[in-house]
Order: sequence, then structure tokens, then C-alpha cells
Amino acid sequence: MTLHAFLPRELPDGIEPLTDLALDLRWTWSHGTDDIWRRIDPVTWEATHNPWVILQSAPGERLEALAADAPFRERLATILAARQRYSAMAKPTDEPAPPATAYFSMEFGLSEALPLYAGGLGVLAGDLLKAASDVGVPMVGVGLLYQEGYFRQVLDAQGRQQELYPYNDPTVLPIQPALSPSGGWLMVSVDLPGRALWLRVWRANVGNVPLYLLDSNAPLNDAADRGITGKLYAEGLETRLCQEIVLGIGGWRLLEALGVPVGACHINEGHAAFVVLERVRGAMRAAGLSFRAALWATRAGNIFTSHTPVAAGFDAFPIPLLAKYFPEGRGYLADLGIGFDELLTLGHPSSQPTAEPFLPAYLALHGAGHVNGVSRLHAATSRRLFLPLFPRWPEPDVPVDYVTNGVHVPSWDSRWADELWTASCGPERWRGSAEDLEAASGKVDDMTLWTIRGQARAELVTKVRSRLARQLARRGATPDATEEGARILDPDVLTLGFARRFAEYKRPNLLLRDTERLRKLLNNSGRPVQIVVAGKAHPADLGGKALVEAWVRFAETRAVRGRCVFLEDYDLTLAQELVQGVDVWINTPRRPWEACGTSGMKVLVNGGLNLSVLDGWWEEAYAPGLGWAIGGDTSEGGSDGDARDAEALFRVLEDQVVPLFYDRDSEGLPHAWLERVRASLSRLTPRFSATRMIREYATRYYEPASRAVTKRLADGGALGKTLESWESRLTMHWPALRFGHLEATARPDAWDISVEVYLDDLEPGDVRVELYGEPLSAASEPTRLPMQAVRPLAGSSHGQLFSAIVPGNRPVSDYTPRIVPASSSAAIPLELPLIAWHH
Repeated sequence: MTLHAFLPRELPDGIEPLTDLALDLRWTWSHGTDDIWRRIDPVTWEATHNPWVILQSAPGERLEALAADAPFRERLATILAARQRYSAMAKPTDEPAPPATAYFSMEFGLSEALPLYAGGLGVLAGDLLKAASDVGVPMVGVGLLYQEGYFRQVLDAQGRQQELYPYNDPTVLPIQPALSPSGGWLMVSVDLPGRALWLRVWRANVGNVPLYLLDSNAPLNDAADRGITGKLYAEGLETRLCQEIVLGIGGWRLLEALGVPVGACHINEGHAAFVVLERVRGAMRAAGLSFRAALWATRAGNIFTSHTPVAAGFDAFPIPLLAKYFPEGRGYLADLGIGFDELLTLGHPSSQPTAEPFLPAYLALHGAGHVNGVSRLHAATSRRLFLPLFPRWPEPDVPVDYVTNGVHVPSWDSRWADELWTASCGPERWRGSAEDLEAASGKVDDMTLWTIRGQARAELVTKVRSRLARQLARRGATPDATEEGARILDPDVLTLGFARRFAEYKRPNLLLRDTERLRKLLNNSGRPVQIVVAGKAHPADLGGKALVEAWVRFAETRAVRGRCVFLEDYDLTLAQELVQGVDVWINTPRRPWEACGTSGMKVLVNGGLNLSVLDGWWEEAYAPGLGWAIGGDTSEGGSDGDARDAEALFRVLEDQVVPLFYDRDSEGLPHAWLERVRASLSRLTPRFSATRMIREYATRYYEPASRAVTKRLADGGALGKTLESWESRLTMHWPALRFGHLEATARPDAWDISVEVYLDDLEPGDVRVELYGEPLSAASEPTRLPMQAVRPLAGSSHGQLFSAIVPGNRPVSDYTPRIVPASSSAAIPLELPLIAWHH
């Protein structure tokens, strides 16, 4: 019998599997079980959408009655059979599973029943775990269990944001204590100044993917330490540093304690960067390696994903604070066999320590074998951000690639969209190929599309009315005002949605730059428009709070009260309601400050359209006929850029969006609008799904990283040792490398370029000599042409003549010889950014 904590009683015979179902977070996206939870307790289900709470609070006589109900047991048996098939599809063979990818993230957005997220980073992490479960990518998640999590937003009587921090009672969260191999509650420890911090480990089941959560609220810790995991993104640099030590160092230790075989380690943003050090420490102990050899051996298995578009977004810790937690000559650094200065260089751009703060993002990059941004445009932005780590390297050579984010589509589709996609593409569609999905979904007829859009919009209006009535009553509104709130919006009117974190760079008030024009747009008697707005500002962001208040005040003006709504406490549930019902999703970030942005992806499956600045994912997705673009593909900051984009936004709404929605045939169908909906739904939904994203990560990063780290650790880390020696040898001799005479000879349609290279004590195979040419345009790649060693130079012990023939379509002065390290086993320049140029 499986024991479960925090369940007040054993379930009656015949319905015991309800416990495992309630603890499997697959119910957050597979809604085939909704009916049984609703049947057990409809009131609690509608209030919490948390099956675990339902089982805890259901009266014993109610459970006994259900156990005696044959149709209920038959329905449960059907659900259990479907769950078994799901698990079998994720692991279709009996062969041993490959090593898992360990996914480290500071936040996970899975459900309001487990609120461990602040925004898009966490929601993306949750969607990735769900997709890994769906398609069978071996994965284990590692995060923190917060006692409060992120804040809940309420509006006071004046419309100002206030923050509340409700307690996350772990006994009612759908999690269980993680058990150690010996059967007790697993606890791991990390050393803090003068004491050990003990961490309880909890487990959540995300379908087939386990998510382990570290919790410092353990009786063995003192009061201050119990609060380390108290609040997501806690105030104060010291608590934040402690959280990151817990996540990275404690997280790897819990995987070792459980005996989880890990291949790739995915570091989701720099918060988890300290896992680099603990993975190194584990390899040092297991194979007797030095720090540098262990770093070479393990970094090949690490993937670092940055979501940050501006340097100010990186966490940065002052050197004295870091020294307090990593003292010279003792404790953790003594275990690693390195000094404090060597630790500093891992968090600095230079190989020499400086007085600048320590950046965990730099540590993550210095300890990774692969680095990626989260959209094509963000990769280019990230290359600029990380350029200081690659001195003298051209920006295009900075080794940051990209995997564009995607959304877990079953978590975001409405029930009507689900029925449409099931009818056209089958129940297991999100495990199939994007090409098949596009072809099948592209055949949906106009009447069907228009019907589901009307149903989803009507459902949204109903939910907005209910939310607004509660919101107004809570703020002390009069009964008449509350009753009026329950009648706002019209289910047949073009509905715009705008919801996100309220920060200045996201420009949430672009439409409010001309409130009179906005009033006219909303109140057009023949072609009316309505808009639903939601979003939180960071508690310390006074400017963001002012932006919230501006929208609240505008929405409460008599002239637009029936057409504009601001809803408080934007969370996962409200986000799902909005993306399922709106016709157009608006996004107005200041380019290129949106790393990716996934909110607009969530409307795709539901037939919503995007109207956005060409930033993040929309820069890749946009094409005429799929949605609308605001402005161009260049950046212009300040008030001039805002004024330009506000004018463009109004112009697109007035001249394109509104007319297209209301241009109907005799049957009331807007065919041109629906043609755009069909194209967006069929072409973009599969392309920007988490299914595509997780498969891309698996094939491009996880599987190669797992193979590479296995190879480097084999035979006691032999390859890691070899690479350490190679690095040491190249680093010692690199300052002595130099170029000699350069000669270029014209040939028909080509140049024959030769150059003398003096390699000190290095061999020609240790380096690669190239001709580098800058890109001819912003859209083109640089030219990198290898030069071949032709012969030794007479009278020189280490001189070689290198030559290459290059196309003659560019002046010979466009090409510059350079020397870079060469190794079939190392990623250059990521793992060794040495370079020498011909002057």
C-alpha cells in the first residue's frame, strides 16, 4: 500500500487510485478528469481547481457513497486506463531509460494550486516540464518550495496596487515529501557561514516528470534560515544569494542523494548557476580530478539558457557578500581546491579578478557547453551582452544560439478549441508532427471557426463580469456599481486583450497616450471595440504601479465603463481565460527588450490574432495575413519612439483590425478575418508549441550534451584531463604567437592569400588559422575561411606558411588572418576564447 502524507483517511476500496490522480499534475492540462472532481465536490472544485484539497476535505460518507457508485467506478477505471496508455506512450519500450536531463529553475508555473512562479520565466518552465512528459523526454525538475511565493495583487478604493502574500501551506499543495532510498523524508544540507542549512525535499508529479522542491522551513534551522525559501525573489541580496546557493548546490546534492542518473543539466537563467560548481565537485570526488579537469569534463553536459535582454537584468552580488559565503582557503572553496580569485573570474568577464560584482550568469556561461537565447532576435541581443566575455572576438562569433520558446498548447486551449483540434487532428495531436497539424487544421471551415470564436468570447465576457463584480465589491463599491459591473462588455463585440507585467519598457500605456482617440475607438456605434487589461507591477516599481493606476482610472470613467475593464491579480487562471476568449492580443514592448514573450503564442490555438511590436517571437512569426505588426524592425527609444508606435497602433486598429472584423457577408461571416484566423491557427500554433521546443532542445542540446559529458568523464575523466592540459599549454604559449609577412596574389576571380605564422612551441594542429571577413549586410554571416599549413618556414623552428584561395568578389583588404584554438573535442570559443589577429 502506498502511504500519502496529509490525507486524513484512507480512501474506500475501489476509489483508492483517486489519491495518485490528485497528486499527478497532469490534471492541469488533461481535463478528462475534471468531471470526477466536480462530482465529488463542485463547490471546492470551482473555488480551487485543486483535486488534493477535494480529497482532503470530502466527508467520509461522500467518499463511501462514491465507492458504492458503479458508474463512478467505471468512469474512474476509464480514466486510469487512459493514464496508463499515456505513460506507456511516453516510454514505449522496455529498454533502460537514458540519463535524465536535470532542469533547474528558480520558478515553475504549473497551476494556481502550486503557485511557485512570478511571471513568464516560471510559466515557460512549467510548460517545458509538461511537454517533456507528453513526448517522453527523460527529465527531472529542480526548484524551490516558497512559503509565500510571489505576491497577489489587489486594488484599493483609489485604484492603487496593493500586495498580499498568502501562505503556501504545503499540506494542501499537490506535493508529497520526497523519500530517501532508505525510506525517510529526504533532507540535504548546504554549508552557510558558521552553520549547516538543512533542506527538506518535496516531490510534485508533472505527468511522467518528477519535480523536486527544496524547502528551508525545516525544524533543524534557526528562524532566519527557515525564511530563506520564504518568498520568491526575496528582497535583499543576501537572501537572494542564499536562494541561489540552495537551488544550485542543494539541488545537485538532492539528485545525487536520490541516485538520479543525469546526462544534461539545463540551467534556466543564471539563478541556478551554482550547480556548475557542485557538479564539478561531484566529479572531483568520483574521479579524483582537479578543479579545472572536472570543469572541462562536466561543462559539456551543461546548457545555459538566458532570458535576459538587458545587462541590468542579471543578478549581481558584491564581492564582500560573496566572500562571506565562499571564504578563502576553507569550506566550499577548499573542497574545490581553488582560491577566491579563481571563483571571481568565473563570475567576471575577464580572466583576471576585478572589483566588479559577481554575476551568476557569467558563471553559468563559463560552466556551460551550450548557451542559448529564447528567440532569434534575443540571441543577437545576448551576443552583445556576453561580448565582454570574449575579448577581441567579433560579435557574430559570440557562441549564443537560440531555441525560440513555445507554449504547452493543451494548457491554454479552450474547450471549444480542444474539440475543434481533436476533430481535425486527433486526440494525441501535440505528439505528432507540425506539418501534419498544419495541413489538417488548415481545412477547418469558416462557420466552424466563427462559432468557436463566438463561444469563447461569450465565455470570457461571463467570466470578466463575475470577476469585476467581486473586485468592485471588495473595493467597497456601491451595490449599483457592482451590479453594473456584472453587465459590462458585449459577447458580440471585437475584444482586445492586453495583459502582462507592468513595467516601463513594456509600454502598457501606449494606448493611453491619446485617451480621446481610444474613447472614440471603443464607442464607435457601428463598429464598437472592447478591451480587457490586466497586469502587476513589481512591488518596488513605483513607475509600474502608476501605469496600473492610470488604466484603472481610465476604465472607471463613465464614457468607457462598459467597454474597458482592468482586472486585478493577473495569474495563470486569468491568463487562461483571456487567451481563450480575446480576438486580438496586443503587445507593445520597446524593441529589443522582449526576450521572447509567450503570451501572444497562447491565443494561437484558440483562434486569436496578434497585434504586436516586431520583437521577441513575433519578429520570427509575423507575416502578412497572420496578424499585424506595430512599427518596423528597428529600435527607437524615448518619447519619439513611443509616439511613433502609438500612432502606428491606433492606425492599424482603426484602418485594418476593426474593418476586417466587421466586414460580414449575408450570413454574418467575416471571411477575410477568418482567413487570417485559419492561417494563424494552423501555421503558427504547431511552430510555437512547447512540443516543438522540447524536441528542439532534446535533439540539439540534451542528447549531444549527455553524450559529450559521458565521453569526457569516461576512464576516470581522461578526456577532461587531456583538455585541461591542452588549455594550459595553449594559454602559456598564446602570448608568443605572431604573424609575419602577408602576401596576396590576384588570380582570375580569386585571391591567393598567404601569411607567415609563428606558433612558438605549439603544433599546427593545435590551432586553426582563418581568414575573417565582416558580414556584407546585417542579414548575412561573416566569412570564415580556413587556411592550410603549406610548409615550414626556412630558418624557423616553429614557423609555418599558411595559405588559402578566396573568392575575388570582395577586396583583399576585407580579409584579416586570425589564429584560434583547434580541437575536435572542445567548443571554441565558448570553452577557450583565445584569439590572435594579424595587424
